[in-house]
Amino acid sequence: MPNAQFQNLYGGRTNQVWKVREENGGKVLKLYRTGLRNPLFRNDAALEAQCLRALEHTGFAPRLRATGQHENGRWVFYDHAPGSPWREGSPQVARLLRKLHKLDLPIQAPEGCNGSADLARHGQNILEGCTSVARQRLESLRPDEQILPSARICLIHGDPVAGNILVAGSELTLIDWQCPALGDPCEDLALFLSPAMQHLYRGKSLTHEEQDEFLSAYDDPETVERYHSLRRWYAWRMAAYCLWRVENGSPDYEAGFELETATL
Repeated sequence: MPNAQFQNLYGGRTNQVWKVREENGGKVLKLYRTGLRNPLFRNDAALEAQCLRALEHTGFAPRLRATGQHENGRWVFYDHAPGSPWREGSPQVARLLRKLHKLDLPIQAPEGCNGSADLARHGQNILEGCTSVARQRLESLRPDEQILPSARICLIHGDPVAGNILVAGSELTLIDWQCPALGDPCEDLALFLSPAMQHLYRGKSLTHEEQDEFLSAYDDPETVERYHSLRRWYAWRMAAYCLWRVENGSPDYEAGFELETATL
């Protein structure tokens, strides 16, 4: 790419990302950082490459061009998706996630959390890395609903926050596939609806009306009912994650911690 121009992009909160301008259209180069180990969002270049290959025919994921190793880090290179980060229109996102969750693809992804026992263990593991007095406050708010694992698992994105959903007219593209899993689809619903994640990426939480519109448009009453039964567990785990981020140098997560604990 002798005539390519590189432009820094906002690459979420984890990796270094550039837009590569060239004659044949824009591409994205993502270099994976391997420093701080994130206890909630995996950062796996091989998984992202695998998902982009498998999802190429769907039209809602970028096309992978290449992947490889650079010194101590891995990289992926894929087509630049048009559009801007999602801001409004929650039913669009619900329909996109429903489409993803109905796919049957040979993805070799790890198992996601499934049921209250898994969420309890995961949330507690995150809290084990926290030392502030807020940890005790959150432990006292731990839910007690017991929800069994679901027999239905599928490919989930694992990080469908507003910043990872690009909108171009009526078309939506899901980017940043570095933490997918084979798990409960409720996980993706909870991550999109999370007050903390909406506040961090969009500046405000969803209204009750926007949440209801999203769940209605997802059009799967059984999964929506299961999400409601697990909602407090997802909020508790997210609050633990926000606390961990605050204690590891990200004060902007403090508002997210308060938003999530308020729902408990």
